[in-house]
Amino acid sequence: MNVRGRDRRNWRIFLWLSLGSALISAYFGYAINEGAVPNWRSALSGVASSLMIATPILFFEIWGQRHEFVRRHLRRLPLVWYFLFRVTFYSVVIVGGLILTRAVISPQGFRFDATFRDSLVFAISMSTIINLVFQIGLLLGFRTLSTLLTGHYAKPRAEQRVFLLIDMKNSTGLAERLGPIRFHELLNDFFRDVADAALECGAEIHKYVGDEAILTWTRDKALADGICLACPFVARQRIAAHAAQYRRRFDTLPEFRAAIHCGEIVAGEIGDVRREIAYVGDTLNVAARLLDSCKALGRDVLTSAELLERSRLPDDLRIEPLPTLSIRGRDAPLEIAALSRRGAPDQG
Repeated sequence: MNVRGRDRRNWRIFLWLSLGSALISAYFGYAINEGAVPNWRSALSGVASSLMIATPILFFEIWGQRHEFVRRHLRRLPLVWYFLFRVTFYSVVIVGGLILTRAVISPQGFRFDATFRDSLVFAISMSTIINLVFQIGLLLGFRTLSTLLTGHYAKPRAEQRVFLLIDMKNSTGLAERLGPIRFHELLNDFFRDVADAALECGAEIHKYVGDEAILTWTRDKALADGICLACPFVARQRIAAHAAQYRRRFDTLPEFRAAIHCGEIVAGEIGDVRREIAYVGDTLNVAARLLDSCKALGRDVLTSAELLERSRLPDDLRIEPLPTLSIRGRDAPLEIAALSRRGAPDQG
């Protein structure tokens, strides 16, 4: 793929938020027009203000947050100092954008009047909303946020889904060697590479549990081209691409085991004080049992035969059938197989 999944997602978010901001700002410019200029010019001024203000803010929120300086330095400042930095950045962008727009668009040039004051209040409000959307979206996941806002899972519903569980190898030993702080940094970098693979393969990141990531797709989307089967190997490629950074910072290259399974689950909002989207059913239990079996069977990636029967196998992968696996609560043993790259040695 020429454009990575994360880049496609980022540009999609940027374009939709830019368009929404421009339309709202155009209406605001039209609404506050007192007749001194044509309505179309006032609306155009609103669009220009949106471009001048929203563009740098969105670039900072979408791409700037992943910059090495922001991640390693600014975001590790005490909360009050990081908050003050954000307030200062937003203030400079908002005031500078409004002054520059009025100086260029307004026939009278820049003037500090009631219209400028109203525009300033509006710009601050819009920027605050964008900031809140991003912070909540990063905390919950943008797809989870959208489903919560639309009430998609307000009532539990049965769905056919594919789950991929990815678990870091030797996490206990790494934590003991690196210490809790540096191990947390390693885990964060590891999950960032897993997230890149998830975005590349169109998966949702359901949650992180300790050193384990749970990815999911709707069944038809995942099985149509076998993208769910390729995802663990895409994650391995992402990690390998950053091997030098891992070894320089942590003197190790993280490895993982993975399990893939599909089936019916019940999805719905759950919780009282804190709400989230929960997936309940035997499918996740079977996937967890597969993941537990990876070490005993000496394989890195296991999948159920049921999933293989429904999915197209990517050309660069090969299947190794394995003995059936007994699952507590299931009458029939589970047929399973190991997945690996063609030409690559099996790993355990």
